[in-house]
Amino acid sequence: MRASLIQIAVNEDETVEARRVRAAALVREQAGADLVVLPELWTTGAFAYEEFDAAAEPLRGPTYEAMAKAAGDAGVWLHAGSVPERDPDGRIYNTSLLFSPAGDLAASYRKIHRFGFDKGEAVLMGAGREPVTVRLPETTLGVATCYDLRFPELFRSLVDAGAEILVVPAGWPERRRSHWTLLAQARAVENQAFVLACGTAGTHAGVPQAGHSIVVDPWGEVLAEAGADEEVLTVEFDPERVARTREQFPALKDRVLGLDPPRG
Repeated sequence: MRASLIQIAVNEDETVEARRVRAAALVREQAGADLVVLPELWTTGAFAYEEFDAAAEPLRGPTYEAMAKAAGDAGVWLHAGSVPERDPDGRIYNTSLLFSPAGDLAASYRKIHRFGFDKGEAVLMGAGREPVTVRLPETTLGVATCYDLRFPELFRSLVDAGAEILVVPAGWPERRRSHWTLLAQARAVENQAFVLACGTAGTHAGVPQAGHSIVVDPWGEVLAEAGADEEVLTVEFDPERVARTREQFPALKDRVLGLDPPRG
């Protein structure tokens, strides 16, 4: 399986419309990949809180249309990162869009854990409620977004739903880059799954981004890692390694806590 993580730079000197066109072109350049991933809130920047309201779009808005077309043109499964989605009731969500190689919407995911504590995303956006998995021909994806990475119970629920690859788009700040790498490896090891974590480059709202998108295997080994600047990180791996790892080292079978209590 071949995956390409597009670590796009989000800078204030580029309009959302121009970046949308550029992102679509980058997706089309990945024709031949099985899966392409974009970062979190790459249209506005994850820390550009003051832009969320004006930039919010319906689920099937301009980003949806551009990414659906790009996925279909390239013939790839596309995790198009996330956008500020405004639902019909006016509430804004941090929503990920996943498209099939035909350009059809395969799934959407509203970010469950909102960052900001008492400000920013935490108060400006609604929280999602449902974990999301997507079945591909070769494997099953489990979907999470940025701050979700700090909550292992979400990832365990994705694994319980069949996930073998955990995809995490993010707008992670440079000042906490060590946590980014550590947590990506931890989620891979504890769930015996691949982790594909795609971040943004550049600086938005005065916050330098970590970049360093990373692909981790089920043993926690880093298969590929980007630098700090915009780039496309491409890696080939065998999804069947998940099943082999879980068979060779069946730690998940020894779980006790978090399981449904025995009946009878």
